[in-house]
Amino acid sequence: MMNKVTSLFIGAAVSVAIAGAAQAGTLDDVRQKGFLQCGVSQGLPGFSNPDEQNNWTGMDVDFCRAVAAAVLGDPQKVKFTPLSAKERFTALQSGEIDILSRNTTWTMSRDTSLGLKFAGVMYYDGQGFIINSTKFPEVKSAAQLAGATVCTQTGTTTELNLADYFKSNNMEYKLVAFEKNEEALAAYQDGRCDVYTTDQSGLYSVRLKLAKPEENVVLPEIISKEPLGPVVRQGDDAWFNVVKWTYFALVNAEELGITSQNIEEMKASTNPEVQRLLGVENADGSAAGFGTGIGLDEAWAANLLKATGNYGEIFERNVGVNTPLKIARGKNALWKDGGLQYAPPIR
Repeated sequence: MMNKVTSLFIGAAVSVAIAGAAQAGTLDDVRQKGFLQCGVSQGLPGFSNPDEQNNWTGMDVDFCRAVAAAVLGDPQKVKFTPLSAKERFTALQSGEIDILSRNTTWTMSRDTSLGLKFAGVMYYDGQGFIINSTKFPEVKSAAQLAGATVCTQTGTTTELNLADYFKSNNMEYKLVAFEKNEEALAAYQDGRCDVYTTDQSGLYSVRLKLAKPEENVVLPEIISKEPLGPVVRQGDDAWFNVVKWTYFALVNAEELGITSQNIEEMKASTNPEVQRLLGVENADGSAAGFGTGIGLDEAWAANLLKATGNYGEIFERNVGVNTPLKIARGKNALWKDGGLQYAPPIR
């Protein structure tokens, strides 16, 4: 029989071996098959939404294209898997998808017991409510929702936040939950519930799908913190590094003024931070970038920025004030502009 010390030693060795195998996993798999398998929503305008020809657009979609450009040099080498809230984590855990980029909230349980890792926060959000102002003209605040019937999607943090909010405010409510977001929205529109709740960004998005968007008002209260971002499996640090630094590259590029339009011009910059991000050669011919440190070539960041633009470009193109959603940057502005978007330096 093994003694305790021997058992611990063998257990540690096995853990190291498994971790080593995992580190070689997803990055090599993506390169071998020649495309990135990305899990997205079943249709959320501004974040991940297909058109009639099944062409996907949105912030979450652009992030996947950025990862594909960094790893494979081509933002079109992505296959999208639409997933419900209930299906999304199983698809990632089983290896059906390489990355989950689907308006998913970063929570402690998901980051620990589910064996997942969040690579960053693409969108700082919070849960809110939408109500038909024609049917309920007197309701101007979520504090007036006592006794309301509330529609939402099951398998999300939304249900838990809803319970917390009504309990903390000593209000009763009736929950009507559906597996698919489209079912919950249809029930709201058909009058089976008084209000619909999800992340506030999602409310602006789903309002566009309603028969009379102008009659539906997003109430002012935010009842939760919903940091939304891309997710990978635990135990694959090499892949986690690629996905994480793709996000950081998008944010750093905006801060440095590098866009999809001026990237070739910026390669001539004498700013060392710009040179490191774009992998410009030093005067002695050595590489200035850090791509090799995450298993990529030195053009990784330049490739992804040329494909999707920086974080600000992605935001404005998909959900910004000049889009149908008309969402202001708010908390999603850069830190130097009063927002929360902040990335560690590349050096």
